[in-house]
Amino acid sequence: MLWNQGKDWDMKRILIRSGMTPFDNFSPSKVIGESLIGGNSGNLVYAYSVYRALMTEGTEIDSTYYRLDYTDREIDKINETYDMFVIPLADGFRDGFEDKLKAFASLIRRLKIPVVVVGVGLRAPYEPDLSKGFSFDDAVKDFMDAVLEKSAIVGVRGQITADYLSSLGYVEGLHHMVIGCPSMYMFGRNLNIRDTKITKDSFVCINNSVISPDNVLDFMERSCLEFPNGYFIPQRTYELKMTYFGIPLLEKYSKPNYPHNIEYHLYEQDKVRFFINFKEWSKFVSKADFSFGPRLHGNITSIISGTPSLIIPKDARMRELAEYHNLTRVNYTKINSDTSIWDLIEKADFKAPLKNHQINFDEYLKFFKINGVENIFEYDDVPQNTPFDIKAAEAEYQPAVTTYNSCSREEKIMRTGEYIKYSNATIKRLYSRLDRQKEIKSMLRLRIAEKDKVINDKNNIIADKNKIISDKNKIISEKDKIINMKIVRFIVKLKNIFRKFKRKK
Repeated sequence: MLWNQGKDWDMKRILIRSGMTPFDNFSPSKVIGESLIGGNSGNLVYAYSVYRALMTEGTEIDSTYYRLDYTDREIDKINETYDMFVIPLADGFRDGFEDKLKAFASLIRRLKIPVVVVGVGLRAPYEPDLSKGFSFDDAVKDFMDAVLEKSAIVGVRGQITADYLSSLGYVEGLHHMVIGCPSMYMFGRNLNIRDTKITKDSFVCINNSVISPDNVLDFMERSCLEFPNGYFIPQRTYELKMTYFGIPLLEKYSKPNYPHNIEYHLYEQDKVRFFINFKEWSKFVSKADFSFGPRLHGNITSIISGTPSLIIPKDARMRELAEYHNLTRVNYTKINSDTSIWDLIEKADFKAPLKNHQINFDEYLKFFKINGVENIFEYDDVPQNTPFDIKAAEAEYQPAVTTYNSCSREEKIMRTGEYIKYSNATIKRLYSRLDRQKEIKSMLRLRIAEKDKVINDKNNIIADKNKIISDKNKIISEKDKIINMKIVRFIVKLKNIFRKFKRKK
């Protein structure tokens, strides 16, 4: 059904936390240099979904471009300009993100508009012990308290995160509710997964993660060889850098059973594609017969594009979403040296995600309703030709980034030139940061010197006061001596008078 142009929608402006808008068409070098995918292209997928859901008729949406440091004047401008601040946050409850959570809390408390968190999750081991708590608990509580001052309820990605927040004292159903991943509701209530026949000749999309356990990496490496027409779709920014510039991964990411340099067979054979927008990514995987690997959004992108998918959850964040959305999956601990991708395919129910989708979608709509968020699904569960769709159709998008190996000589020269610019810009940023740090240190030294002077002045004043007190005490002591001497003389005089009086008697 087409979008309802007749409904009376409120005119509003929304600010969304994202690295870029779904309509931006930035070059790979800009995406790398400014970290516009937040380290992982999966961020593009759920941001795209949230933008599409909230862009009703007359609604304007702007991106923060991951910015958090706003001046008071800029905060006033946000309060005047926007009607709502929306935060899709992925696995924001994690080690290393505490400062960002505190920055969010500080920013949110300065806002006067509603704040809506559309999906936040916990990063933890596959079987987390929530009773022990985490080093970032205080930062999470600060964030939650700030959000709940401006929001009716927080949407979390899965039950593990819900249980974690409950362990911190937040009540499920009152302070937070499970809504899953917004990506799964990209196109509304309907979810269609095609029937395909998977053979050795099938077009297959492969995703992988270097932090997967070795048993998974070994399985993925040998499984790739089963599909001559398989394409590897990496997601991390450092992999985009390697794909585009040909620079090997850093040592900490270099594993022999993972595509870690452009000499790896998938790169050598031009079987790698990196996507820096959802539109081209979805178009590519929609033509595949099968997708598999330990990447969440690598598989979700395939599912919502209609392609059968098999995911290998390796931690709590993937597990809770795979369980909530009933994604076709295999436990990573069940994989060993004898595990065959063909055995897993034979046993898999690729239609499994359809079973919970209707119920999950209702919870998603309930979450929006509780927070008073207008969305395109209020009129139609499966809207088409929405304001977002019209704008996306008019936008130009960068094609998939192909491997440096496959480039023409001219293309390599161009990319090398961009790498030099990127490197120079990085050096400038580092020097700028260094200069700023020097400036801050100089300011701190000046402040310390000023404080030391104030302290010295205070100490001198105290010393002067102590000297005055000491002098006064000496005067008092001298006066006490004089008084004591007078008292003694008076007593002696009285005694003499008393003796004379006694003699006369």
